[in-house]
Amino acid sequence: MPNIAPAGQNGAEAAAETPLLRLDAAVRAFAARGATRFWAIRLAVILALDALIMLGSFVLSRLILSDLPMPRTLLDPWFMALFVGVNLSVLFVVGTYRQSWRFLSIGDALSLAASLLASSWLIWMITAGLLAPQKMMRGPMTVFLTVDVPLTVAALLAVRVLRRQFFKHVRAARLRRTVQARRRILLLGELDWARVMADLVPTEAHSGLEIVGVISFDGHDRRLHVGGLPILGSPEMLPRIVADLDRAGKRPVSLVVQESSERLDRQQILRIASLAEQENLVVSRFRNPWTSAQSMDGDRMAIEKMPLAELLGRPEITVQHSYLERVVTGARIMVTGAGGTIGGELVRQLAYYSPAEIVLLDHSEYNLYAIEMEAREKFPHIRFHAELCSIRQRPALWQVFERRRPQIVFHAAALKHVPMVEANPCAGVHTNVLGTRNVADAVCEFEARAMIQVSTDKAVNPVGLMGATKRLGELYCQALDLIGSCDPDSPRFLTVRFGNVLGSSGSLIPLFQQQLANGKPLTVTHPDIERFFMTVQEAVLLILQSSARALETDSERGTIFVLDMGEPVKIVEIARRVIRMAGLRPEIDVPIRFIGLRPGEKLFEELFDSSEDKIESAIPGIFEAMPSPIPLEMLVEGFAQLARLIAAGDADELVRLTHEMVAASASSRWAEILRRLAAESSDTLLMMPPRPADIPAALSSPLPRDVA
Repeated sequence: MPNIAPAGQNGAEAAAETPLLRLDAAVRAFAARGATRFWAIRLAVILALDALIMLGSFVLSRLILSDLPMPRTLLDPWFMALFVGVNLSVLFVVGTYRQSWRFLSIGDALSLAASLLASSWLIWMITAGLLAPQKMMRGPMTVFLTVDVPLTVAALLAVRVLRRQFFKHVRAARLRRTVQARRRILLLGELDWARVMADLVPTEAHSGLEIVGVISFDGHDRRLHVGGLPILGSPEMLPRIVADLDRAGKRPVSLVVQESSERLDRQQILRIASLAEQENLVVSRFRNPWTSAQSMDGDRMAIEKMPLAELLGRPEITVQHSYLERVVTGARIMVTGAGGTIGGELVRQLAYYSPAEIVLLDHSEYNLYAIEMEAREKFPHIRFHAELCSIRQRPALWQVFERRRPQIVFHAAALKHVPMVEANPCAGVHTNVLGTRNVADAVCEFEARAMIQVSTDKAVNPVGLMGATKRLGELYCQALDLIGSCDPDSPRFLTVRFGNVLGSSGSLIPLFQQQLANGKPLTVTHPDIERFFMTVQEAVLLILQSSARALETDSERGTIFVLDMGEPVKIVEIARRVIRMAGLRPEIDVPIRFIGLRPGEKLFEELFDSSEDKIESAIPGIFEAMPSPIPLEMLVEGFAQLARLIAAGDADELVRLTHEMVAASASSRWAEILRRLAAESSDTLLMMPPRPADIPAALSSPLPRDVA
């Protein structure tokens, strides 16, 4: 490597560092040629150095106490040699020379002092009692050892500290020559953790990191130092701290947070993340080799970014386990789309409540295989049945239901990608509309207790076909749920609606990560586009909690459960955060490119349809929507027409009819009429859909003539 000093390093520093680097390179080369020989020589050098230190401390202690009466034996050269030799032997036996002295502590010093004191007394007792019989002279020897042992310990530790500082200086010089651009970071955490980090980080020659200071949780130790690093204050002082460092030419790019601290809860992380984002700092945490088996950089220390889910600005929802236990434990469960993101997480969380068995249904062979293998490994006490079947295949689906007889069905199978459904309307309607109808009809036919339909905010006032197909699935489940209003034994059909799921297959975050990894710009469709976000764990908790509460409390039929996800987030802000999490600067290191809205994509998503009433739910963090559904009889006729259009391949008419059926729900008063009829005929069980004669003519035909 050429001896060229990096920018910012003056010629005198470079000249001083060059011999050190050459010496370090020679030592490393010698060690590489023969490890055993190198360590033997190293041990011999250390023993010789420690022997000189002990001998010097012995002589110095004797001079200090020259005015006190001392045993004549202390003046004999053979005794001094024995004294030093036995002390070295004791330290070797107790493992002192097998210990790394990179991390010196008070405990290490006390252990060293105790070993030396014990070995010194042992030498004196053996000498006074056996080798040269004489008076023990406990008093003078106690005084001598009180001076000699601390001097020896101090000298041994001082030499080791100097040695460590020397090699630290050499490593820093090597780092300055190998790393052109270093990332300055701030540490936030407990002081003992910061002390360890101060020692660990400089040892990584390729880390490219420079710690510029420490922030403690309370800031009480401000203006003190830990591990050579200044303690700058508390998290609330972050803007001032960054400004001071900026003026000193040491502005950090990242705030590294201690993940394991008990004093750092989720609300504090959100507050700290907000302050850091104002200062354009990346919020990160250390990933250590002993806690991550899949380090991309081998076994060296790296910085791992905070999960985006922790920076969304709202707390995660909680779940009341008692409801879930009563509903799920011992039940036969089916999950459609079990190999997908939502379906797979449903399987994992349901298994914790020990159902009698779980039927895994998916049309993808690999996805089904993967979730079955994972589930069987994690939950060996539960029976799993893998069924390779598409919800489009009504006869095959019927056979699965007849064979497994599920009591509760979680319907997560769907085509979810907006542009894909827009480009393939027949497939989208076949799966999301007719497939949902097949599952719901099977629930009725085989007398399951409930079906939970997984829906999306794109079903609200839909613009694209994907949202419209999901809305028709909602309408069908609502209609079936309302039909059973007068029959307590009829199946429940519950609909759960939520926003974008972070990290799901083909979703926003994996796309951004892939673009970053490939060195490409991050693509956003529109500068103002915004979405509701949630984690997959939250989505599944919403499904489980709302459905369990509804079944336990016999909630009002036909309502839709919606997660309170706070305010929507702009996609461009998510892109900027992802860039900062990678330690880069938006629009400087990584550009953001706007590519225009895709077919069927809305600028703003909504959680409630214009025809729905938003009401508070008894479940914390969840709202309910009162629907305006289409009569079941009309939906049945409309779905039959959709099936004929799919068979004919008439995509244009299929799209038109799908949107027209969705628009018809806005003028429907069918739910209101059903409730009135149920109140008037509370003692009558309505096992079949209402007859057209029971519904006023003005309300019975909201669909086009070619459907009704």
